[in-house]
Amino acid sequence: MSANRGIAGNGTVSEGPRGACHDGEDSPRDGSVPAGGQAARVPLRELVDDRLLDELLERSKDEAGGLRLTGAGSMLGEMVAAVLERALQAELAAHLGYGRHDAAGNGSGNSRNGHIAKTVQTGVGPVPLQVPRDRDGSFEPLLIPKRSGRIAGGLDDMVISLYAHGMSVRDIVHHLEQVYGTQLSAETVSRITDGVLEEVRAWQSRPLDPVYAAVFLDAIMVKVRDNQVVSNKPAYIALGVDGDGEKHVLGIWLAKTPLEIATAGEAASFWRSVMNDLRNRGVRDILIACCDGLTGFADAIRSAFPATVVQRCVVHLVRNALRPVARREASQVAAELRKIYTAKDADAALDALAEFSASRWGIRYPQAAKVFEDAWEDFTPFLAFGPATRKLLYTTNSIESLNYQLRKVTKARGHFPNDESAVKLLWLAIINIEDKRAREREARRAQTGKRSDQPAKLVEGQRVMGWRDALNELDQAYPERLPKV
Repeated sequence: MSANRGIAGNGTVSEGPRGACHDGEDSPRDGSVPAGGQAARVPLRELVDDRLLDELLERSKDEAGGLRLTGAGSMLGEMVAAVLERALQAELAAHLGYGRHDAAGNGSGNSRNGHIAKTVQTGVGPVPLQVPRDRDGSFEPLLIPKRSGRIAGGLDDMVISLYAHGMSVRDIVHHLEQVYGTQLSAETVSRITDGVLEEVRAWQSRPLDPVYAAVFLDAIMVKVRDNQVVSNKPAYIALGVDGDGEKHVLGIWLAKTPLEIATAGEAASFWRSVMNDLRNRGVRDILIACCDGLTGFADAIRSAFPATVVQRCVVHLVRNALRPVARREASQVAAELRKIYTAKDADAALDALAEFSASRWGIRYPQAAKVFEDAWEDFTPFLAFGPATRKLLYTTNSIESLNYQLRKVTKARGHFPNDESAVKLLWLAIINIEDKRAREREARRAQTGKRSDQPAKLVEGQRVMGWRDALNELDQAYPERLPKV
């Protein structure tokens, strides 16, 4: 904690910890930091003698003989209390300007004045403390501020982590009390999670790159209380690929539901405001925008970025084409449709579509061919490129994979009280997903000693596979539009 670091740096703690061994010559006996550098970390085991460890082990046993490390009266709770009380004594010594029993305090005008009992909530459970006081009441502890009932840092991080995993506020309150004995009110948990709102707002309004090679656009439905009614609302998400081939979530947007309608579905009109927001944050050009077939979507994109090529998601097209097909015949029809979107160019794809329409499958399922015919202008742009760029553009799976992970988090929630709460959880979930993927990859590398070909991250900062080939093709197709390194 920052307060601990501040205390350690003032050099006011002169007494060694009770039961500690000071045989080592590497560090000063008074525990101070050597001049000109940070003290080397001595393993905690070397500072604690066996008698103290035996006593702590005995205290940590419950009635059944098992270890009880957390909760009220636990061994870790006692250790946390001892550390906190010592830190508070150091704070008071720094405030007064002299240590306990120091003659420099005679006639100073202020002195120690006993203690006040206080219980604070921590990550290991409730911890009772004796907080020191001074005579004139001017001492304001930094580590545990007055009228503060919890230790920030570890406990706050735990609450935010549980919230990011999809637990509701009341579920978090119950979990902390059941597992750790820590008692927090629902209002306190809400205030802790609201502490990230400033970061969310800064992230939502951060400046963006002037040019993106590709932007993927999609929406996820969340339940939000709006106009005093809980309804399904689309959370609009944009994922951009920058000039270095790295993917970034550009933003999350929710629209206010008009009073005259009960629910708000995904609308092209709001996508237009999303595009304008991207322009206001510095985006000047998007080479290719990948989206689904929402009516008016392409016009909404081109209204803000006239030079942008709109690419329909091929996976969405195939799904729509297979919708009327009987399940027993779906694999055969899909194999014939594959000839259309894997053709060498747009002309070859048109020939493949004509062949499909004249085949027995096209005659039996004319709607399948009509799906491609209606979207032909926005379907064919990716056919002008090679395999690397086609793999990047033909599907919005990058953002759909992210949305799948976000749905798992939001599914456990009943509903959000407002739009801001929904954006807050989605933002925390994205960060949590990225950290989880990075930890998993690092654990595999530590276990096997080999690098993994799987990306460390789900989306944020992930580099597009085969980006160099795709970059060369995009640069030739759209000269002078991509930034030069």
